[in-house]
Amino acid sequence: MKDKFIRNTLILTAVAAIVIAVPMVLIYLGVIDGYVSQIVTQAGLNAIMAISVNMVCGITGQLSLGQAGFQAIGAYSVVLLTSSCHVPLPISVILGGLVAAFFGFLIGFPTLKLEGDYLAIVTLAFGEIIRVVLVNLKSLTGGPNGMQFSTIFTTSLDYGATLSYLAIIGTLVLVIVLLQNFIRSTYGRAILAVREDEVAANSTGISVFRYKMIGFVVAAFIAGIGGALYAPFIGFIKPDMASFNNSITHLTYVVLGGMGSVTGSVVAAFVMTILLESLRILRDYRLLFYPLILILVMLFRPQGLLGKRELSFVRTFDKITSLFKNKKAGKEG
Repeated sequence: MKDKFIRNTLILTAVAAIVIAVPMVLIYLGVIDGYVSQIVTQAGLNAIMAISVNMVCGITGQLSLGQAGFQAIGAYSVVLLTSSCHVPLPISVILGGLVAAFFGFLIGFPTLKLEGDYLAIVTLAFGEIIRVVLVNLKSLTGGPNGMQFSTIFTTSLDYGATLSYLAIIGTLVLVIVLLQNFIRSTYGRAILAVREDEVAANSTGISVFRYKMIGFVVAAFIAGIGGALYAPFIGFIKPDMASFNNSITHLTYVVLGGMGSVTGSVVAAFVMTILLESLRILRDYRLLFYPLILILVMLFRPQGLLGKRELSFVRTFDKITSLFKNKKAGKEG
């Protein structure tokens, strides 16, 4: 058992190192230009937000339409903490996630006893409240004009793209690893039990409200981290971050990738971000591809690209090694 754990850890560590290090070196050497690296990094940000939405909608089983509000809270928190309080950026990013998680607790405590459409309406209202508050607190948030945020990510042409990729894709990989381990833990299994059947989970002694709250707060924390990374990467934030359209865009990634599949959401976020950017020549008409692709997926694969399944590098490695072993055994035979 211990040997298997060490083997799986080594495989995942090697894959993570390749995903993070190789493109980063290519960006630094200029093989990948700034435009491509920015698109990939933006896709990483979208993937983090897709994971947040999937955590609450696909894994916890609650329909939330306000994750963009938590993203905005994380973004504004990191700007204010870094600019006004002179907190180092890495610490500000973590604090931005914690502030979003705190607001997730405040919103979730009175509303998670609701279900279905009612919860969706409340979270939608929360996102709009955040947007209106950010618009009207002009002295603190810059009002509807937003706020500029200059860091080494945006001011350094030589190292900005490399640092952006390292910070965002590295965070994405870390979030995936930690969330997968969380889902396999006792808390994660309880959350999945609540998602499948609340009555059955309650009858076995699982506190339905408690585990709904844990899932909702974790999702808010991830969204806050996504917003906290968005601010230094883009260099400009505005209240429209908390808009309903932004939340729907993130939900679209989850629907396309598969409700309950973390890696499916990541794949969908990267595919849709790169696809829409490659179709920029069509101008505003490229936005027609969102509903078109969504309609086609709902018609021919309503469960999404992966459904509730996960991409597993360990299983892929095992299949490849077993294939080579079978070929070798066939030749020897």
